[in-house]
Amino acid sequence: MVDAARARKLADRIQRIVAEMLERRVKDPRLGFVTVTDARLTNDLRDATVFYTVFGTDEEKAGTAAALESAKGIIRTEVGRQTGLRHTPSLTFQSDEVQQNAQHIESLLAKARQSDAEVARAASGATPAGEPDPYKTPRERAEDADEE
Repeated sequence: MVDAARARKLADRIQRIVAEMLERRVKDPRLGFVTVTDARLTNDLRDATVFYTVFGTDEEKAGTAAALESAKGIIRTEVGRQTGLRHTPSLTFQSDEVQQNAQHIESLLAKARQSDAEVARAASGATPAGEPDPYKTPRERAEDADEE
């Protein structure tokens, strides 16, 4: 086990190396507009998960996933060369679903705003049920009236 801070630094370095490789060295035509969003490294430095997003259709996303899988060996070799680790971590590419999650949250917030607006519209002309002053003043007891 290594220090978590060292693992995080190495993960950041791997993220930069992979992004540079995809930009400059990998020339696969299936590779779409890819952004490397994050990299996570296990504490034993054996496995690295690289998260990426792809701009485009589902077909372009599938093509990009296939291109990343085919270029995995070249990228891993470069990661090992630039990091200088004794054991180069195996790479796993995983599509980052942040955009879809953000869109889902935005749609839920829009529904909530619409619902709030409907409630406010319905409440604008409403009057309270029951008496206008629900807090009645205390009545004098009959005993108190007799004493006076």
